[in-house]
Amino acid sequence: MTTSLIWIPVTLAAAAAQTGRNATQRRLTETIGTVGATQVRFLYGFPFALLALAGMALATGERVPAPNATFLAYVLTGAVTQIMATALMLSAMRERAFSVVTAYTKTEPVQVALFGLLLLGDHLTPAMALAIAVATSGVLVMSVKPGTSLTASGTRPVLFGLASGAFFAVAAIGFRGAILSLDEGSSVMRASTTLVWALGLQAAILLVWLGAFDRKALLASFAAWRPSLGAGFLGALASQFWFIGFALTTAANVRTLALVEVLMAQAVSHRFLAQATTRRELAGMLLILGGVALLLLAQR
Repeated sequence: MTTSLIWIPVTLAAAAAQTGRNATQRRLTETIGTVGATQVRFLYGFPFALLALAGMALATGERVPAPNATFLAYVLTGAVTQIMATALMLSAMRERAFSVVTAYTKTEPVQVALFGLLLLGDHLTPAMALAIAVATSGVLVMSVKPGTSLTASGTRPVLFGLASGAFFAVAAIGFRGAILSLDEGSSVMRASTTLVWALGLQAAILLVWLGAFDRKALLASFAAWRPSLGAGFLGALASQFWFIGFALTTAANVRTLALVEVLMAQAVSHRFLAQATTRRELAGMLLILGGVALLLLAQR
């Protein structure tokens, strides 16, 4: 495999690690609540990211890139918008079914492509645009049951879900922009440095927020430190691969291929929760796979 295609296995590894993290966080939600489980990925992920960066610097002899004003602006944008995206997604899920909200938030690849073109000048070919459209339509088919209206619960979940996808898209662009703005270092070193800054900022923001507005959830997350460490490790591992992917190719490529996470989650549900796969879900999976195949062909 050529160096230019390394982002493909890196993104697949990120999707697999994120599927594991989501499963761990889902269990934590039952004991420490939604907000407490959400901040675990940042608070407990940060030490692992810091250790990875230190180990990488020692092993390679590379210097950790120094931040500049552009980097700080991009990484802060990414950190804040990712938190906002998560909050909006959770708000939408309180009013609408998980599967339908997924359809809103997974419009992210389309929005990533647009924001990437506008903010970073990331090139988008017609073949890539078609791949994004096909894969995203697969998520819609999987998520929306026949006879179910996307607006059945009103416009709030729709607006929150679409806004969540938009903020996730801006976060991806922010993190890629931060990585590209660093003046020195290999792709992996720049990605790892950006991840440490991002998780550090997010952990600090959420510690202050929970300390002021939800101390019960904060204390519960401290009490459940053992399972939280597992979620934090998987979260940091997934983010490490996501950021390396952002360093190697456009955010649109990474976030479109990342839709395989939907298939992985379906496989986990089928294997461990004994949930059968319907024809509609199978059709959606085939569309996702078709979109991913088109994306990979477009890289040749």
